[in-house]
Amino acid sequence: MSELLRIDDIAVKYGNIQALHGVSMKVDEGAVVSLIGANGAGKSTLLKAIVGLEPLVSGSIQFQDSLIAVAARDTTQHFRFRKNHDILTTDKIAEQGIALVPEGRRVFADMTVEENLDMGAFMVRDDKLTARKKEEMYEFFPILKSRRKQKTRSLSGGEQQMMAIARALMSSPRLLLLDEPGLGLAPLIIQDIFQKIALINQEDNVTVFLVEQNAKIALRASTHGYVMENGRIVLSGPSEMLLEDPKVRAAYLGE
Repeated sequence: MSELLRIDDIAVKYGNIQALHGVSMKVDEGAVVSLIGANGAGKSTLLKAIVGLEPLVSGSIQFQDSLIAVAARDTTQHFRFRKNHDILTTDKIAEQGIALVPEGRRVFADMTVEENLDMGAFMVRDDKLTARKKEEMYEFFPILKSRRKQKTRSLSGGEQQMMAIARALMSSPRLLLLDEPGLGLAPLIIQDIFQKIALINQEDNVTVFLVEQNAKIALRASTHGYVMENGRIVLSGPSEMLLEDPKVRAAYLGE
């Protein structure tokens, strides 16, 4: 597989508190990669850094061999990538083909399902393409079609999560970032969500980078995994190997 996303030695700070310390990892095209760790380990911060919502204090991030984020003090050594020492903004990163489904879904509660999907296609300038993508989402998530005129606040948690994923897919991303897709959902709903994630990867050829506190379901859904503790990657490898690792089993699988 070719490398789609590469993260090199990045650090992120919130004031005097360092949230990420020298994080390096990669996501191959066509893969499902998981990042597991305890609450507060820095997982969501990493996703925000990828989409430009958190500035880097060191390191860089590349997508499709192009630099999308670099620490301000490192811009000179990356001048060949970024004319005028520019760093891509979140909307420009989205245009490159990255979509984020944030933790807690972050739906537009007072908008209808259809209006939320339209928001996901804000970069698409072709009305016919937008209409076709919506019909694809309704076919993929049939419950959304029956709810298309309902205000999003009236949906169940599982329905909102499906809608948040569908909204992200409206831009036809190459890389889908999922932040805690199973958070607060019943086990059967979580199973359904992860079945949909597998289909998105396999049938639509969308690469998936999955952040999830439920380590067992995340590792079972992925081919490669990373373990984060206190803002550092402490372990990585094939997901099957991590599922059998004694430290992972003790710390994250309750065994």
